[in-house]
Amino acid sequence: MDVAQPKQEHLLALKVMRLTKPTLFTNIPVTCEERDLPGNLFNQLMKDDPSTVEGAEPLMLGEMLTLPQNFGNIFLGETFSSYISVHNDSNQVVKDILVKADLQTSSQRLNLSASSAAVAELKPDCCIDDVIHHEVKEIGTHILVCAVSYTTQTGEKMYFRKFFKFQVLKPLDVKTKFYNAESDLSSVTDEVFLEAQIQNITTSPMFMEKVSLEPSIMYNVAELNTVDTAGASESTFGSRTYLQPMDTRQYLYCLKPKQEFAEKAGVIKGVTVIGKLDIVWKTNLGERGRLQTSQLQRMAPGYGDVRLSLETIPDTVNLEEPFDITCKITNCSERTMDLVLEMCNTNSIHWCGVSGRQLGKLHPSTSLHLALTLLSSVQGLQSVSGLRLTDTFLKRTYEYDDIAQVCVVSSKVKQES
Repeated sequence: MDVAQPKQEHLLALKVMRLTKPTLFTNIPVTCEERDLPGNLFNQLMKDDPSTVEGAEPLMLGEMLTLPQNFGNIFLGETFSSYISVHNDSNQVVKDILVKADLQTSSQRLNLSASSAAVAELKPDCCIDDVIHHEVKEIGTHILVCAVSYTTQTGEKMYFRKFFKFQVLKPLDVKTKFYNAESDLSSVTDEVFLEAQIQNITTSPMFMEKVSLEPSIMYNVAELNTVDTAGASESTFGSRTYLQPMDTRQYLYCLKPKQEFAEKAGVIKGVTVIGKLDIVWKTNLGERGRLQTSQLQRMAPGYGDVRLSLETIPDTVNLEEPFDITCKITNCSERTMDLVLEMCNTNSIHWCGVSGRQLGKLHPSTSLHLALTLLSSVQGLQSVSGLRLTDTFLKRTYEYDDIAQVCVVSSKVKQES
């Protein structure tokens, strides 16, 4: 008859603790009016409570710090820190101690141990301590695997490990919107406005230290989240940029193609990479978190084979008086075009000049500037329309309406202003 051998107990004990900052202690105020039965008893007890703030006892404020009572939440972008201690609980000297800490995620296994060398010996009541740090870059289930191997005095090799499972949560909800625009008064076109909506989906306030956009090599970026006040730049969100739980904040950026890309009409067609957002925040007592989004992409608007944009146009013009505009015509196709310009009058806009004139040949990815004169017979905000370009090679006509808008006023009104 076989007798089951008792399971041998290990000589070493392993302890793992997460390192987090303490929190401010808050108490629940209990008070009543003096005419109630307890009288001033509750108020006096709150004043005698050392955890309350003097003069603000009824408020849930505290000046004392309290250590974490549980594992707490870990959010994406934060740094996970843990204290690992191996203690010799026996009365024997243990040799060749090797402590290894790995972090298993859904996609990879990372070694977090500071040293891979074994400790020669560990005397009774002595311990081996280590602190590990890891910037969390994945959400979902994480498993901290701590393994300990050692050799007893009798030469027996021992091994054991422990598993610590925790969830990594998403701290922010980031949504982006793209708005395409054209700079009519600049040689740089294809401006892109990016609106980033950032929502705090944690249960505690955040201090937004930095929200910036790192553009791709094709674009220059200008942040539109500050205003100039008395010569100084001030954030549109104020000096204290706190984001309360479930609150959302919008950030706006303007991207313009660099000159070498803006001059090439075909480069910015189709899907283009805009850049990525870099977000840095702090919580509680200064714990820092950082997130970088993946590369943001947008679908560049299609302009067809021929693109017509305005370079110069006045904001306000006089009624029934000619004014000049400058157009830019770009060949966005891969073939040479022979263009003819036709100008069609509308109910309010009348073109001055010869319609049907030859513009000549326009090679691929090249542009020409065209000065035109027109007048308006109707007051108010009028839309510039009625331009037609015909490619004589393919007998194809391109129509351009609602190119821009101009404010038409009476000449007397303009003189008085």
